[in-house]
Amino acid sequence: MEKTKVAIIGLGTVGTGVAKLLLDHGDRTARHAGRIPWLEKIVVRDLSKTRDVEIPEGVLTDNLEDVIQDPEITVVAQLIGGIEPARSIMLQLLEAGKDIITANKALLAVYGPELFDKARQLKRCIAFEASVAGGIPIITNIGQCLTANQITSLRGILNGTCNFIITEMQNSGAAFSDVLKEAQRLGYAEADPTLDVNGADTAQKLSILSQLAFGVRGNWEDIPCKGINDLNIADIRYADRLGYRIKLLAIAKLVDNEVEMSVSPTLISKGTPLAEVQDVFNAIRVRGDTVGPVFYHGQGAGQMPTASAVVADIIDTVVGRSQITFNNLELWSERNRPRSMADAGQSINRYYLRMQVVDQPGVMAEITGILGNNGVSIASIIQHKSENKDSSATVPLVIMSHETMQSAIDKSVDQFKDSKSIESKAVVLKVI
Repeated sequence: MEKTKVAIIGLGTVGTGVAKLLLDHGDRTARHAGRIPWLEKIVVRDLSKTRDVEIPEGVLTDNLEDVIQDPEITVVAQLIGGIEPARSIMLQLLEAGKDIITANKALLAVYGPELFDKARQLKRCIAFEASVAGGIPIITNIGQCLTANQITSLRGILNGTCNFIITEMQNSGAAFSDVLKEAQRLGYAEADPTLDVNGADTAQKLSILSQLAFGVRGNWEDIPCKGINDLNIADIRYADRLGYRIKLLAIAKLVDNEVEMSVSPTLISKGTPLAEVQDVFNAIRVRGDTVGPVFYHGQGAGQMPTASAVVADIIDTVVGRSQITFNNLELWSERNRPRSMADAGQSINRYYLRMQVVDQPGVMAEITGILGNNGVSIASIIQHKSENKDSSATVPLVIMSHETMQSAIDKSVDQFKDSKSIESKAVVLKVI
């Protein structure tokens, strides 16, 4: 068989997995590609570092120019994270005539338009299946398999770290901080888990999926985003009592040719597929106007699931499929007539509210009056009786609303602040 020379930039967790697949299963990749994806070079920062994969002599290098200046290397898996130097390296590789595979969702979420425009200008392609949901082939399915449809909505659990933490809080009753430490011990959470637990990682992935499904060309930081860092075990317990699970949910849906987008902890009915996604697994529910709802579930991170997606992209690029798809999709292109993000305040949902209130006559009337004046209809209420005879004793109050506008909920919560009967800021979660 003929060879197509391939390089890897970065030999971290994912890069090591990709190297293992290319070196240990060359017969498999060659069979699927019709030629041999030949691992020619791997660029690393430290040549002396111990590796968890046996690399043939002469493949490792710490000089990027060994790849850039080699015209026989035509496909490069660029597997370093962050924005810089990842962006500069990708531009250099494109200028040198290389087709790129990347797993860097942060880079695409911020510089997707620039990088894709540059690749089109140079008649090169960028494949990015591994940037969202690890081993789940969601990019291919939205970009190719579902193209007979107008996607109307996406709902996804896109961060395995957060899903593990919520699952453990639910099963053990432990607080967020304690479960986070356990996630770090097991290697599911980074030493600095901020981008995972504050929802930023999920928002970046949602922006990529929304570009693919709806043509949204916006800043991921404009997506309304709330993470799980303030998630209280009390809300998990109340949700369970009401028949729901809480998940960090990414939502995008088409409304009057605009796209509503959000990332937040959300109550999802027990027994539905998304509600039952456990531990570090990811899942995405896609609805198309022709196919209806389709559900994808699998490992959204980890060495080999993510490496699986990268090597699949390498094979597609070697075969030539990636180039055809890339050119036809025109992602992040003004020619796609991009849709805009909808006003978050106009979003219509059901809501869960929990607050600590003074256990006195008239308090319930005050709270329901505020909600009613803002057009919020109440579906159900949970109120516990205080065992404390003190007139200043407080009790938790949980309210489930009917469908209402986000702006009505926001206005009500803002007015709650002026009430002397409400001791703490209301917890507000969406309900699916």
